[in-house]
Amino acid sequence: MLWRSHVLLASRPVPHHLCPGGISMFRTRTRSVPVSVRLGAAGVAAVMVLGGCSGSGEPEAEAAETSASSASPSGSASPSASATPTPTATPTPTTAAYKPATAEGPAENVPLPVMPELAKEKSKEGLEAFAEYWYSLINYGYETGDPGPLRALSADTCFACESYYKVLANGYSENEWMMGAKLHLQDLSSNYVETAEGAFQATILILQDDLQYYGPAGHLGTDPGTSSPAVQLMEAMFTAEGWYVVTLETLEM
Repeated sequence: MLWRSHVLLASRPVPHHLCPGGISMFRTRTRSVPVSVRLGAAGVAAVMVLGGCSGSGEPEAEAAETSASSASPSGSASPSASATPTPTATPTPTTAAYKPATAEGPAENVPLPVMPELAKEKSKEGLEAFAEYWYSLINYGYETGDPGPLRALSADTCFACESYYKVLANGYSENEWMMGAKLHLQDLSSNYVETAEGAFQATILILQDDLQYYGPAGHLGTDPGTSSPAVQLMEAMFTAEGWYVVTLETLEM
């Protein structure tokens, strides 16, 4: 089996004047702002009952009805006619339990992350919430092999994303699966300054677990995770349909 790297992003060095003494600044086409903001993110049922009554309004008809009623006292009072049906309880749908990947098989019933309402807003806080949600879709893909949710929020110009899609395609081919590679966000912030191209930047400090490859024959290999945090730079644009990622890079220290 060919060695398959799970490295999500292409890397490039960070100019020393942007990071004097450590991870403290990030690049923007307009200005640099310190990374200081930590992200803190966060049915109606209607029932209508209709009823009605009617009468003929004709004296003869009313007399006939009175006579018929007298001749048959049990008429409308019959239990079979007035009994209310016993409501049938609606079964509560059950959700299959989530099972993480193991050496015996891939993850099962992985819940799809739900985008928070804040991530739909065009604001500094909205961009940061979107970025956190976007990274959760990366972890979802590692567990399921499904890049669809992330691809729907990423442009074709995101070359790091294209590399990620290939990793999933290889890792889940021929009845194989992956375990691990989870990304842990340590810090996420944006200076929310628009670039000349109309994008907004966010910097993310992340750690990543080891990635294990498995198949019917057993363990196939391991890609090591990160022992120290890495800095990634995301550029995203906002349209009528919301935020989407344009580019993503890892900044080497």
